[in-house]
Amino acid sequence: MFPQLGPSIGFLAANGLFLALAMLLDDEQFRSWGWRIPFLLSAALVLVGLYVRLKLEETPVFAQAMARQEKVRVPLLETFSGHWKPVLLGAMAMVVCYALFYISTVFSLSYGVATLGYSRETFLALLCFAVLFMALATPISAWLSDRLGRKPVLIGGAILAILSGFTMEPLLTQGSVFDVALFLCLSLFLMGVTFAPMGALLPELFPTRVRYTGASAAYNLGGIVGASAAPFFAQKLVTMGGLSWVGGYVSVAAAISLLAVLCLKETRDSDLNLTR
Repeated sequence: MFPQLGPSIGFLAANGLFLALAMLLDDEQFRSWGWRIPFLLSAALVLVGLYVRLKLEETPVFAQAMARQEKVRVPLLETFSGHWKPVLLGAMAMVVCYALFYISTVFSLSYGVATLGYSRETFLALLCFAVLFMALATPISAWLSDRLGRKPVLIGGAILAILSGFTMEPLLTQGSVFDVALFLCLSLFLMGVTFAPMGALLPELFPTRVRYTGASAAYNLGGIVGASAAPFFAQKLVTMGGLSWVGGYVSVAAAISLLAVLCLKETRDSDLNLTR
């Protein structure tokens, strides 16, 4: 449960740092050298992450697999040849997470500053507040997925995400601080709801010998489809048809993830569970 809070903490820290720099530096200083500071500091986080990874112990099921000499020589090949379906469905299930996140952060920040007239500092402050709702939703959703199952939580989150797409235009068109904050809080809350169970679901889709490769492939493919395209398409859509089209994009992404989750099997009590 708790490792899934990492994105919330990281996003809050990153936006808080950018907000502090924006307040302390003028535009020329920020554009000249200030924007490099967060990226330089991220190098320290890479070292921390490497240290944590090296100190982690293998799960009992993986240790048992290694003792039985079940290690696969080319796990990527076996993953895509024998387990392509869970990779594809897992990636599709991730799409809504990235769509919600990047629409509510990257696109909304650009739209809020350029169209709604907010200062970058004000909108970053709103995002820092909204990410607290993502941090709140993450442990609650993870706990519910352990109690009720992965699929019920993800299905509920995807349905709510579909509906949230219809709130984008009325909330952002108003332009008030309350309405904008409400949209950001709702989107990031649903991002936490749809993201938290994935940390358990994706590994449980694959047998032990290709679990790491399969989960990583599904996660990263979902990121490529959901994250890389979201801000680009959102900008094109708002130019073509306005915010309602961008909201429709979110709803379509959520519908894709909903269909994928419906096609997946429930993994909470499966024999591949990480605790077994």
